[in-house]
Amino acid sequence: MQGRLSAWLVKHGLIHRSLGFDYQGIETLQIKPEDWHSIAVIFYVYGYNYLRSQCAYDVAPGGLLASVYHLTRIEDGVAQPEELCIKVFASRRNPRIPSVFWVWKSVDFQERESYDMLGISYDNHPRLKRILMPESWIGWPLRKDYIAPNFYEIQDAH
Repeated sequence: MQGRLSAWLVKHGLIHRSLGFDYQGIETLQIKPEDWHSIAVIFYVYGYNYLRSQCAYDVAPGGLLASVYHLTRIEDGVAQPEELCIKVFASRRNPRIPSVFWVWKSVDFQERESYDMLGISYDNHPRLKRILMPESWIGWPLRKDYIAPNFYEIQDAH
């Protein structure tokens, strides 16, 4: 089922894939990594001026990695703001997605966390480095094929 924004993107020749609607009726679109930055700028100009959240997940062991963006269109005098969900998939071998830091500054720590936990590189992010794990950490802890190192000490919680 194609939503209003998907129809608008088709009308303007912008390549994407409609993923339907979530349980709250929020339209979900898939954008290719190479098209993401330009479409993000278009959404910002169109009025999606607030990035509510960004997260990432491992689709399947050995499969794709996904970066998910929840955008909101905030306007004066509107009781219920419009929301939109964008999914950008990247290959596991070389997961690279353009950063949207220069569009929505609030994505700073969120893209860094996705990099830290899943190894997705966000091109043109000004401070892309680990945020939760030590810089010396090897691997990406939230990938489904991650093998935890055996050097942890068991500590007494008392």
